[in-house]
Amino acid sequence: MLKQKLREELKQSMLAKSELKTSVLRMLLSSLNYYEIQKGGAGYEATDEDVLSTIQKEAKQRRDSIEEFTKAARMELVEKEKKELEILQTYLPEQMSEEKIREIVKQIITETGAKTIAEIGKVMGALMPKIKGKADGGLVNKIVRESLTS
Repeated sequence: MLKQKLREELKQSMLAKSELKTSVLRMLLSSLNYYEIQKGGAGYEATDEDVLSTIQKEAKQRRDSIEEFTKAARMELVEKEKKELEILQTYLPEQMSEEKIREIVKQIITETGAKTIAEIGKVMGALMPKIKGKADGGLVNKIVRESLTS
């Protein structure tokens, strides 16, 4: 199970005295515990899908922080967030290329018969189960919007 793997990696990073990795894994496991408490209390055990979802959420927070810190010219914080993001990405499935996402979006638009931006919900509903965890939601949304407006 993925959560157990994270716990083992935490132990290894603590033994190796890798401060950044230890910090990121502790934060991630804490976030998972919070998720489990919200879902069902002490008896709820996060599934691998829950774990991946939590990792994606944390990675998205890092990307957003990098963007904001870059705007504020806080480069030392940008570097820290980038390093944390790199560690988080090692636990995520390989991300799809933009070309592959565009290919799948075209296919879904054809299947659903969507023609206008008003039908974005129908396209996203059919698309997300196929790419969940393998692509950034913001990028997917942007590609779908571009495809429906062109």
